Amino acid sequence: MKIKAGMEKIPGGMMVVPLLLGALINTFAPGLLRIGNFTEELFVDGALTLIALFLLCAGAQINLKNVGVTVGKGFTLLSTKWLVGGLFGFIAYAFAGADGLFLGLAPIAIIAAMTNSNGGLYVALVGQYGKSDDRAAYSILALNDGPFLTMVALSIFGAMGFVEGLFSIVDFVAVLLPIIIGMVLGNLDEEMREFLGKGSDMLIPFFAFSLGMGINFADIITGGLAGVALGVMTVIFTGGAGYLAFKAFGWNPIVGASEGSTAGNAVATPAAIASANAAFASIEGIATVQVAASVVTTAILLPLFIGLLVKRLEKKGKYEAYMGR
Repeated sequence: MKIKAGMEKIPGGMMVVPLLLGALINTFAPGLLRIGNFTEELFVDGALTLIALFLLCAGAQINLKNVGVTVGKGFTLLSTKWLVGGLFGFIAYAFAGADGLFLGLAPIAIIAAMTNSNGGLYVALVGQYGKSDDRAAYSILALNDGPFLTMVALSIFGAMGFVEGLFSIVDFVAVLLPIIIGMVLGNLDEEMREFLGKGSDMLIPFFAFSLGMGINFADIITGGLAGVALGVMTVIFTGGAGYLAFKAFGWNPIVGASEGSTAGNAVATPAAIASANAAFASIEGIATVQVAASVVTTAILLPLFIGLLVKRLEKKGKYEAYMGR
């Protein structure tokens, strides 16, 4: 039985198939794999550990001569996503109705969902379609984890004052350190670089499945059509902007598009904002379920969107050229 070959026929299959399988199990039989010990640690709670190991392997592939490219790509991803999310949030605030909603969407949900990307999904997609410096760019992109950049956008809009304490430099270092360790090992020993390089591809389906075990399809129903629409907007507009930005710099545009998702931890952002400013308390509930729906929608839609973009580039004969950059 050719399981691997069959999965690879699906766009982003080595990531999306395990992820959807995990989501199906979590939705309809959530206790199936939550039986403790090695099974639960690997298949349910292992995502962060496996991603950390993946990042260490990816870091080992970075040549210090090219580290500037990694930083440039990371800040391009980060700034592009934040600017697009902030722009849509500004439009939503400017044209919101008396109920504080814009076309049924809470502006705070738009900013939270569109400025915060799913790092695990990015790593999985770039692990399949990108290079080592693209994977390592996640160390910069991780700055959009949590409510920090949402708070910055809101403070710029004058909706609230800047609140300290929502961003920790320790958290940023904690993301960066596995990459640095891998980079040191790879640059000290070429054989170690080759050895660790073998681990990257193998880890993808395992942490993708574990990520799926954190997704519940019921969130789409709870969030309603508005939440699904927010997820579609996030994929098309933030992913599309990343694609165009990377293309403009001559980098692989598929990597830029891979930021077009909403992170699971963004679900907590409306509550964090409301706790800092009571003016947001009235829309905290609806904003939370809309962000949750966007998380699930983007997790399903983004890999398919990436697959279509890859096929488009292949049809034009440009994909192989980008893979070399």
